[in-house]
Amino acid sequence: MITKDMKKSLEGFLHYIGGNFFSCWLVLGVDTFLAVLCTFFAFVGIHYITAIDWNIIRLLSLLIVAFLSSIVGELLFNTFRNTIRYSEIRDLWRIGCSVVFKTTCIFIYMFFFFKGNRLFHSQELVFILSDGMLTLISLITIRVLMIVTYESLVGMVKKANMKVLIYGTDEKSVALKTRLRNSNHYKIVGFCIYSLEHNRRILADSRIYSFSNQASFDVLIKKRHIQGILFARSEFVKEEENRLLEYCKMNNVKTLIAPSISETDVDGLFHQFVRPIRIEDLLGREEIKINMQEIAMEYSEKTILVTGAAGSIGSELCRQLAQNGVRKLILFDSAETPLHNVRLEFEKKYPGIDFVPVIGDVRSIQRLRMVFEKYHPQIVFHAAAYKHVPLMEENPCEAVFVNVVGSRQVADMAVEYGAEKMIMISTDKAVNPTNVMGASKRLAEIYVQSLGCAIKKGTVKGRTKFVTTRFGNVLGSNGSVIPHFKEQIENGGPVTVTHKDIIRYFMTIPEACRLVMEAGMMGEGNEIFVFEMGEPVKIVDLATRMIELAGYRPDEDIKIEFTGLRPGEKLYEELLSTEENTLPTSNKKIKIAKVRHYEYNDILAYYAEFENLARNAEVMNTVILMKKVVPEFISKNSRFEVLDKQVGCSV
Repeated sequence: MITKDMKKSLEGFLHYIGGNFFSCWLVLGVDTFLAVLCTFFAFVGIHYITAIDWNIIRLLSLLIVAFLSSIVGELLFNTFRNTIRYSEIRDLWRIGCSVVFKTTCIFIYMFFFFKGNRLFHSQELVFILSDGMLTLISLITIRVLMIVTYESLVGMVKKANMKVLIYGTDEKSVALKTRLRNSNHYKIVGFCIYSLEHNRRILADSRIYSFSNQASFDVLIKKRHIQGILFARSEFVKEEENRLLEYCKMNNVKTLIAPSISETDVDGLFHQFVRPIRIEDLLGREEIKINMQEIAMEYSEKTILVTGAAGSIGSELCRQLAQNGVRKLILFDSAETPLHNVRLEFEKKYPGIDFVPVIGDVRSIQRLRMVFEKYHPQIVFHAAAYKHVPLMEENPCEAVFVNVVGSRQVADMAVEYGAEKMIMISTDKAVNPTNVMGASKRLAEIYVQSLGCAIKKGTVKGRTKFVTTRFGNVLGSNGSVIPHFKEQIENGGPVTVTHKDIIRYFMTIPEACRLVMEAGMMGEGNEIFVFEMGEPVKIVDLATRMIELAGYRPDEDIKIEFTGLRPGEKLYEELLSTEENTLPTSNKKIKIAKVRHYEYNDILAYYAEFENLARNAEVMNTVILMKKVVPEFISKNSRFEVLDKQVGCSV
C-alpha cells in the first residue's frame, strides 16, 4: 500500500529521471561504461579461449580507444536522448550505428598499431565481433530494464488514477492519448467506439474496445473497471448524446472532454483542462467557418472603438480584434470593475497591442465627442446596450436612454468624425417585439439604417457605412439562463423555467463575434445581417440535461418548477418578422434581412422626443411613442398591454 508521502516522493523521482539531465548525461555515462566493460570482457575472453598471453599496455590502449569511440559514437548518433519516457523501437538503429562506429575504430586501431600481436587475423575478427555483440546486447538490455523499471514505478503512482477510455479512433483521439501518456490524473486504458463488430484491434499500442448496446457497454465497464469516457472532439459529444452519454449515466461513469491543445497553459499542464462535459458542449454545433485572413486584412492597422467593451460580446470582440493586428483599440464602457478586469487581461495576454480603456457612458454626448475627437476611430463596434427583458420592462425610460438615445449619439459621432463603418449589434428580440427591450433595439436599428440611407442619398453629409447584426442568445453571457441554472442546481434546486414550451436559439460568444466581424467586413451599408442560429432548444430540455450532467435525477433529486412567463417574454424568438424575407451572402450562415425602411427626416422629430421623454422619466408616454414608431411592438404579459389599444397611428 503506497502512502501519500511515498506517492509524492515517487512522483518527484519520476519527474527527475524523466528530465533532460537524466536522459542525457547520466545515460551517456552508463552507456560509455558498459561499452568499455564489454571491450574488456571480449579482450580477456579471446585470450583465455586461445590461451595466448596478453599484456596490460595493449589492454589499456584498447580500453582508451573504446572509451573515446563510444563517446563520439553516442554523441554522433544521439543514443543517449529520449531514453526513458519516449524510447521507441526505431531508436535501436541509433544504438546499432554507435556500436558499429565503436568496433570500426577498434579495428582500425588494431590493424595499424598492434604490430607483433600474437593473435591471428581470424581471432582478431572474433574479438571485434564479440565486442560489438556484447556492447549491442548490453545497451539494449539496460534500456529495457530502465523502461520496465520506469513503467513499473509509474504504474505504482498511477494505480489510483482515473481509468478512462478515449472515444474515437481518429487522429485527435490518438494525439490525446499521447498527450496524456504521463498524466498524473488519468490512466488511458484504450479506445472505445460504437460498432456492431467486435474485432480485437490495436491502435497506438492500446486496445480498441467496441460496444453495440448498453449490455455490451456495461460488460466493458465492469471488466476493465472504467471510471470515465474521454472525448477528443466536441462533435463526438453531440453525436453520442442519446447513446453513450446515457450509458455512462446508468453506470455512474464520468464523461470528460479535452479542449484543443491551444488551451493548455504555459507549463503544458494539460490535465487541468480535461473537464467534465458541460451543457455548452451538447448545445454546440459544427463550427462556422470564417475567413479569418480576410477579416485580419479588413481590421489590421486600424483604430477601432468598441462600446460595451467590458460585456460578454464586447470583451470577446476586443480579444479577437487584438489577435488581428489592429493599430489601436479603444475599450469604452461605463462598468468600472469589469473594464478594469479586461484591462488586466489585455496587459497580460496582448502586451504588444495599443489599447486604451475609457470609462464612459453612451448616454453622455460630451464623453463620446471627447473620445471621437481624440482618437478618430475608423471602425466602431457598438455593443453597449441594456439587454435584460424583465429589467427593461420595469425601466423603459432607461432602455430608451441607452439603447435608443445612446445608439443615436454613437452613430451621429461616427458620421461627424468620419468613421468608415459602424457595426451595431442587435438582437432577435427586435423582431416583432413583445417587450420594451426588443422594441428599443428595433428603434436603434431604424435610426442607424435610415441615417445610412440618408448619407447614401446625399441628404446627410458623411461617409460612414452602417451595418446591423442580429442573433439570439449566446452561451455563457452575463445573465444567461445557463449560469442561472447552474447556480440553482448547486444550491439543490429547484430549477425554475418560465414555461414548459418556451424555446430559444443559442450560439457561442466567440462564434457570434467572428460572425459580427465578417458581417462588418462584407457590409456595404444599411444592411441588417441575420445569423443562422441552428435549431432552437426547449428550455425545459436544457434544464433536464443540465441536472443529469450534474449527476442528479430530474424531478427526483432536483425539481423543475414552472413560474410562468415574465413580463414581455414570449415563447419563441424570431430572427425575421413575418413580413420579412432574406437575401443570401457569401457566407451561408449570414443572410441579409429585407426590412421596412424609414425616411431619416421623417423620424428625426420622434428621436428627439424619445430623448426628452426618457430624460424626464415619462414612462407611459415613452412606451406609447415606441408603439407608434414600431407598430409591430405588441406587449405580452405586461402592464403596457393596455396601451396597444390606444395607439392607432403608425409612421
